[in-house]
Amino acid sequence: MKKELFKIFGPLICAFLLLGIFLGLPLFNRGKISKEKMREISYSQSTNIFKGRYVKNQAFSGKYVPFFGSSELSRLDALHPSILAEKYHRNYQPFLLGNAGSQSLAHFYSMQPVNSVLHGKKAVFIISPQWFVKDGTNDEAFSLYYSNLEGVNWILNSKDSRATRYAASRLLAMPTGSSDKLMEMALKKKEKGKPLGKPLRWYLEYRRNVLENEDHLFSMFKLNDRTQKVDRAMKKLPERYSVGKLDAVATKLGENATGNNPFDVSKKFWNKRLKGNYKKLKGKQADYDYTQSPEFADFQLVLQQFKDNNMDVMFIIPPVNRKWMEYTGLSQEMLDRFDKKIIYQLQSQGFNNICDMTNVREEPYFMQDTIHLGWRGWLAADTYISPFMASEFEAPHYKMNDMFYSKGWQNLSGSGIDDLK
Repeated sequence: MKKELFKIFGPLICAFLLLGIFLGLPLFNRGKISKEKMREISYSQSTNIFKGRYVKNQAFSGKYVPFFGSSELSRLDALHPSILAEKYHRNYQPFLLGNAGSQSLAHFYSMQPVNSVLHGKKAVFIISPQWFVKDGTNDEAFSLYYSNLEGVNWILNSKDSRATRYAASRLLAMPTGSSDKLMEMALKKKEKGKPLGKPLRWYLEYRRNVLENEDHLFSMFKLNDRTQKVDRAMKKLPERYSVGKLDAVATKLGENATGNNPFDVSKKFWNKRLKGNYKKLKGKQADYDYTQSPEFADFQLVLQQFKDNNMDVMFIIPPVNRKWMEYTGLSQEMLDRFDKKIIYQLQSQGFNNICDMTNVREEPYFMQDTIHLGWRGWLAADTYISPFMASEFEAPHYKMNDMFYSKGWQNLSGSGIDDLK
C-alpha cells in the first residue's frame, strides 16, 4: 500500500519540493524588457507591477520617473503628463503608479523593493484630498495594492525609528499583516524595536527570494494595453510645444466632451456615474471633513521614505469641481484648512516643490469630472512638472519631524490649523 501511494503522490511531492528549491534560489535574470513593452507597462497602471520589483527596477534605472497617485492617473486625455512627455520627446517619461484606492500607505510599501534605484531621483506625487477621511485607507483597497514582497523587503531593510514602529503597527492593523504568521512575528518585533534574530531573518531572506522569482515569472501577466489610446491622443496635439496652442486644444476637447449636464463633467462620466442618481446627492457632502485622518501620518511615512532615498519630489494638490461642491455642500472652508495643514506638513520639513491648485475654482474644462483633473487642469500641472523635470537635480535638505505621526497631528482641526504659521 505504501509503495502504491508513493507511486501516486511521490512525483507530486518531489515536484513541489523542487519548485520550492528553485524559487528559493537567488534571483535569476529574466532579461531586459524591450522599449516597446516598457512603454506599454508605463501606461498600464497594473496592480502586479505596482506591487512588484522586477519591472520597476528596470524602469527607474532608466528614463522613467515614478508618478504616484490614484484614479486621476487613469484619465488619459491628450494633455495627460505621460502623453505630453512622449509627444515632445522629453528627457523623462512618467511611469504611472496607482489607481483607485491607492493611498499613502500603499505607496510607502510599493517603494520598498526598489528604494535603491529610487535613490537620488525625481518623482511626482499627486495628493488627493479625498484620501484624508476619518478612517483613512480602506483595508480592502490596501490589500489590493500590498504584496508580501514589499513587506519582506521593508522588514529586512528597515532600522528602528519612530517611522519604522509606526509602519509596522499600520501593517499589523491590516488583514494582510497577519496573512503569513512568521511575517506577523517579524512585524511585532519591528513594532517593539526588537531585533529579528537569525532564524527569522534567514526565513525572510528565503521568502524574499521566492517572492522575487515569482514576481519575475508572473508580474507582466494581464497588462492593460492602452498604447493605441495614447497614439490616438497624441495625434490631437500640435507638433511643437506651445502652451497657448495646447490650451486651445484642451479647451476644444473639453467643449466636445462636456455640455450635457449642469456640472461640466464629461458626458461619459455623467451618463455612467451621475445621471441616474445625482439628485440623491444634493447636500450629502456637507459634513465631509478631510482635516482629521490617520492618512496624515501615513503620508508622513511617504515623506520619510523620500527623505531616506534623497529624492526631489513635486507634489500636486488638485482642486474639486466647484459646481459639484456647491451642489453637494462640500465645505470650501474645510478644503482650505486641509490645504493649509498638508502644505504645512510639507514645507515645515523642506518639501517645497508644490503645485497647489486648490484655489483654481472657476476655470472651465479644468476638471474632467467631480474630483479629477481634466484637459486644462493637466496642462496647468505640466507647466510645473516640465520645468521641474528639466532642472538639474539638487540634493534636497529635509528636516523630518516625528510629531506628524502623532494622534494630535492626525486629529488637528479648526482653530488649530488656523494657528499654523
